[in-house]
Amino acid sequence: MASRRPAKDQPASFNWTSENSDWCAAQIKKYPEGRAASCVIPFLWRGQKQEGWISIPMMEAIAQQLGMPYIRVYEVASFYTMFNLAPVGEYFVQLCGTTPCMLRGAQELRETCKKVIGPENHVSDDGKLSWLEVECLGACANAPMMQISTNDGDHYYEDLTPEILEDMLGKMRRGEEVKIGTQNPGRHTSDPEGDNTSLTDPSLYDGSRAQPLKEIPNAAPPAPAE
Repeated sequence: MASRRPAKDQPASFNWTSENSDWCAAQIKKYPEGRAASCVIPFLWRGQKQEGWISIPMMEAIAQQLGMPYIRVYEVASFYTMFNLAPVGEYFVQLCGTTPCMLRGAQELRETCKKVIGPENHVSDDGKLSWLEVECLGACANAPMMQISTNDGDHYYEDLTPEILEDMLGKMRRGEEVKIGTQNPGRHTSDPEGDNTSLTDPSLYDGSRAQPLKEIPNAAPPAPAE
């Protein structure tokens, strides 16, 4: 679980990039006058994407921008575990530890994270990696899996083993490309491994099994075109 307390070391200030400033202005226009506080979650999410985490100066700036008390912004940021209240690595590893992944080896992946990165909620000395165990990420068919977040987006990595994970983290640390999605060469997306064994008859898809429409008895005639 991510710490729900703000980091001890805080930046002196926070400012939106020009692009994000324009984005914020556009979002506020979507809400009636006096309802700008409804933007608080999108603003926090956008700020986290900009900085990698949510600082006290960011929450203060958002509170002022939306005309709401700082404590209300803090309540939201500290409640939702998707918000990071402390810095994370350039590659933020979120390891699913829920039952399907646990049964398929998440515990071994947890030990790999400790070995390669360090303790949970710890940023590696080079600033590249940090990790956290999270609840279900919804890719149970390809367990065990994890989500890795960067400034470029959030991506799933599935069908992991300790060896595959250690190799992946090494490549990320070196700036090398890592395949997104399943790491099992015998699987296509979330399909079962190997060749398909059902719904393989081409006639299911070529239209040959389609039945002609039958007239409905006593049906009213179509209305004439105007």
